[in-house]
Amino acid sequence: MERGHYGDDHLAFAELARGFVRKEVAPHYLEFEEAGIVPRSVFARAGELGLIGFAVPPAYGGLGVRDFRFNQILIEEFMAGDCAGVGLNFALHNDICTPYLVNLTTEEQRARWLPGFVAGTLIGAIGMTEPGAGSDVAGIRTAAIDMGDHFLVNGAKTFITNGINADLVITAVRTSAERHRGVTLLVLERGMAGFERGRNLDKLGLHSQDTAELSFTDVRVPKENVLGEVGRGFEYLMGNLPQERMQISVACLARARVALHTTIDYVRERKAFGQAIGGFQHTKFALADVATEISVAEAFVDKCVLELNAGRLTPADAAKAKLWASEMEFRCIDKCQQLFGGYGYMREYPIARAAADARITRVYGGTSEIMREIIGRDLKLAD
Repeated sequence: MERGHYGDDHLAFAELARGFVRKEVAPHYLEFEEAGIVPRSVFARAGELGLIGFAVPPAYGGLGVRDFRFNQILIEEFMAGDCAGVGLNFALHNDICTPYLVNLTTEEQRARWLPGFVAGTLIGAIGMTEPGAGSDVAGIRTAAIDMGDHFLVNGAKTFITNGINADLVITAVRTSAERHRGVTLLVLERGMAGFERGRNLDKLGLHSQDTAELSFTDVRVPKENVLGEVGRGFEYLMGNLPQERMQISVACLARARVALHTTIDYVRERKAFGQAIGGFQHTKFALADVATEISVAEAFVDKCVLELNAGRLTPADAAKAKLWASEMEFRCIDKCQQLFGGYGYMREYPIARAAADARITRVYGGTSEIMREIIGRDLKLAD
């Protein structure tokens, strides 16, 4: 079934993105996985090609194009190239940080940050999760005390994507005791005294995507680094979560699609009991289920992307997309991996890496349980 929601401009962009992934990333991906980090030069090369910061106004080096289909294409090409870890690095910078740095910045902040952000020389990250606060964003404890011309920040963040590479960390801090109105967003910059990075965390999958612990000890953050208004940080975070969840949904769908095609190729060639295992009824039925789940998810996710572009995507619909796509991805990759037998457990096979990489998608961006809570509240089952 033809998807139909991409135009000629999107398809031309796909060719550019595909070339970048195949030439600049895929040949080195296993090296990046071993090193646990992507070289900063990869971001800079993407910036040269115009692959990041689409929504940034042209005055600051961007295209001024707010069309998430371009973001979707880039994610799909990273997945198609078996480069999921690098794809997440770019998605965090491109899909999640951009709205904050475009919509909430002053003219002075834009001039200071956006040119480097678009060029890939200033890498972005979001500092929300803490050792004691994950899904409960309002429960953060990192404190920012108003000192007149600056805030004094103390606390810690964990599981921060791009945590080692990041130059700009959009950080949720507590500026008052009010649970929701006491959260503010500050941009902490590389080199600020007292801003330290801990170890690059050893994860189950997505090894090339640097994930770090951050600590803040009496960090002086000038008032010029406040994003938006003091006390409205929780509101801003909640407002951007639907796009973050669409980014995850798109990645889940793309990874499942790649797993299906990889498995089809494998079962056509793999022989058992004198025939290709693709000829067994069980194989046909298993992959028929996978193909159907992917097609159904694709229709809803693509529709949600169009709703996001139109400004109509609700938090509940974004939660539905994230819940369904991440759970579908797990089911489908598991069925595909089973058909590889023992080879499916070997990390030299992309299906094994995909299984490990996919496990986190039901956790980050809001767990499946939180997605069900959001959807359940939208059903208005109780007064």
